Amino acid sequence: MFKMAIQERSQGQIPVIDISGTKPEAEIAEELVQAASTYGFLYIKTQGKDMPIAAIDGMFDISKKFFSSPEEEKGRCKITENNRGWSGMHTETLDAKNQRVGDFKEAMNFGEFRGGKVQQPLTTSLKDHEADLSSFHNYCHNMMLKILKLFSIGLKIDEKAGGSDWIPARHRDGPSGCTLRLLYYPSISPAGDYQPLVDIRAGAHSDYGSITLLFQRPGQPGLEIIPPSTRTTERNFGPTAAWTPVPVFPPGTELDPSPPILVNIGDLLSHWTNDLLKSTVHRVVFPKDAKAGGEDRYSIAYFGHPVGETVLEPMPSEMVKTLAVANGSGVHAMTADEHLVGRLKATYLGMYKDDPEKIEKFASV
Repeated sequence: MFKMAIQERSQGQIPVIDISGTKPEAEIAEELVQAASTYGFLYIKTQGKDMPIAAIDGMFDISKKFFSSPEEEKGRCKITENNRGWSGMHTETLDAKNQRVGDFKEAMNFGEFRGGKVQQPLTTSLKDHEADLSSFHNYCHNMMLKILKLFSIGLKIDEKAGGSDWIPARHRDGPSGCTLRLLYYPSISPAGDYQPLVDIRAGAHSDYGSITLLFQRPGQPGLEIIPPSTRTTERNFGPTAAWTPVPVFPPGTELDPSPPILVNIGDLLSHWTNDLLKSTVHRVVFPKDAKAGGEDRYSIAYFGHPVGETVLEPMPSEMVKTLAVANGSGVHAMTADEHLVGRLKATYLGMYKDDPEKIEKFASV
């Protein structure tokens, strides 16, 4: 029945799933697993219960205020090898094989908060909103745990091993790579030097961790995915890739007060489930119908990761085990930190340079 349901939905739209409690947990959990196994992406509606709309709007206001700050001020909290801080235009190269320049975006990464306090330098404008940042980080973290609990239920993880708490338990009570990221994709002058390259704002990539929560603004499209069913190779980023736009407001949500939250599976959770849950390649572009140079785009992402020392041992789920046997594969043992550092080294070209001290420093934060 499970496989048949996936096949029936494989040609449809990314589903919108209400996790506010209007349906039984088991039913919601099955829908989540079906969507993640088919698309690697899904929309979440919470009816404002898990994530107040006012908190989302307020965070976008803070984001705009920060990115409009002078570059000199933002540079005081420049990103370092622990993946915290501000990265300017072209700092990241998410698709190094195909990009001629780095991504056309700015970003500000926040690591974990302790006692409501951020563990990294902040600009003056951000210090005034430290409590708001901490609160939003907590909203995101709790929503991540709720979704991971539903995945545990949907994957039918052995009750003796921890059941519905098996995945969430590995994302609590310890330092992790969980990251709150503010993103700004500026418009670019049509007469600018980069005009031949501005079709790509963020290069093709898949996310690194367990799941990502993405918050978007009305009227600011640009996200595209390669549906897993159309991939000809494991990481098909080339010109023949079947790029598909992902709307900010999917059909049926156009009248909602705020866009639904977009959730996608990261490489780590895909690895952990023997690719049952798909980590889907995506990118950000200037929409084809946008005016020359595009328009400013803001988004907010929360990247969920397990506690750093978590060993990615085989998941105690018969669904995952059955797939491993069928594919003749299994989970390669590594820690969550080892997995994350390997991906960061490829993204921030030259930052790590295989420096053991830097890698150890990152893994200890």
